[in-house]
Amino acid sequence: MSRARLIDPHELDRMIRDAAPLTVLDVRWRLDRPDGRADYEEGHVPTAVYVSLDDELAAHGAPEDGRHPLPEIADLQTAARRWGIDKGHTVVVYDDWQTFGASRAWWVLTDAGVPDVRVLDGGLQAWRDAGLPLESGTVHAARGDVSLTPRHLTRLDIDEAAALPATGILFDVRAPERYRGEVEPIDPRAGHIPGAVNAPTGGNVDEHGRFRSAEELRARYEALGVTGDTTVGVSCGSGVSAAQAAFALSLAGVDAALYGGSWSQWSNHPDRPVATGDQP
Repeated sequence: MSRARLIDPHELDRMIRDAAPLTVLDVRWRLDRPDGRADYEEGHVPTAVYVSLDDELAAHGAPEDGRHPLPEIADLQTAARRWGIDKGHTVVVYDDWQTFGASRAWWVLTDAGVPDVRVLDGGLQAWRDAGLPLESGTVHAARGDVSLTPRHLTRLDIDEAAALPATGILFDVRAPERYRGEVEPIDPRAGHIPGAVNAPTGGNVDEHGRFRSAEELRARYEALGVTGDTTVGVSCGSGVSAAQAAFALSLAGVDAALYGGSWSQWSNHPDRPVATGDQP
């Protein structure tokens, strides 16, 4: 697995000013506001191209596929070239909400063979806090020439996700109340995959939204049962916040398989069992 990489605002600013071979992607997305284009147009990192997570980092299928199925490689390549990614480019991704959108972009592009994808640590707020400038409007990049190939990272299908708790650890990274089945605002059933262990994404970042150190992340996941030979998978609502967990685990030196369908797929299959409460 390609190891996760962070970039700080000042390093990114230098690369932009030096006209380095670089593509910057703004992946603003929230559950309550999935289209971040208006916010992007109001102010974004200079040179950044807007990416629609729902339309370009996900496919569209039946409910049984989940809310954000992983995109087909041909569709992703078309989008990546529109964003201006050339062969050999460093790609920097950011968002303004818990690094969810940026991590999804990191996972999808790394899985497609882009060798150098970095996440802006702390997102847009870190850029602002550093006193760096924003630009408004829309950036239309020159068409890129990147060639993508699939399956560079490990993923889980629904049967593999069901089987993993018997041999490894499947983390459910949603909020505890959704994991326990106390609330379910989006998907048709409440609860979690039997055997999944709750590890909310908030534990991966500090109060400023920056990722915790590799040592802190390693200690966190060791406390949750991960050892050097543990097979690890990550699941969430629809495969978005789980990408943030996969990124954090990679920072800690742990390869984690992404269950892209996640709870939105599982809960749409009435034959699949559901667990509730605090216990896996």
